Amino acid sequence: EVQLVESGGGLVQPGGSLRLSCAASGFTFGSYDMSWVRQAPGKGPEWVSAINSGRGSTYYADSVKGRFTISRDNAKNTLYLQMNSLKPEDTAVYYCAATKYFKTTMAPHEYAYWGQGTQVTVSS
Repeated sequence: EVQLVESGGGLVQPGGSLRLSCAASGFTFGSYDMSWVRQAPGKGPEWVSAINSGRGSTYYADSVKGRFTISRDNAKNTLYLQMNSLKPEDTAVYYCAATKYFKTTMAPHEYAYWGQGTQVTVSS
């Protein structure tokens, strides 16, 4: 079966760093564009970042530009999100999601697969 398993979340202080991983299986990871989407308490989902399957082009929400870096290792079927200079506003459950054709106007239902999420809490 298809699986996307996020890991690496936890509690960090403001200004700290965290690296999230998403291990994929059950589908051709290298043929899918990948995204990170987060959902803060009491709020709707917010797209964070995306990376293309072939070219590796990256895209970021304005709220994380300059602080987060998305990457992937197709040989390991793994997606990453390096998060630096973390802020309390970054507190959320972070999900990885897969789609055949990423676009800047993606809606949650347009992703083919979703992971279970990993909690990131930024607090003193």
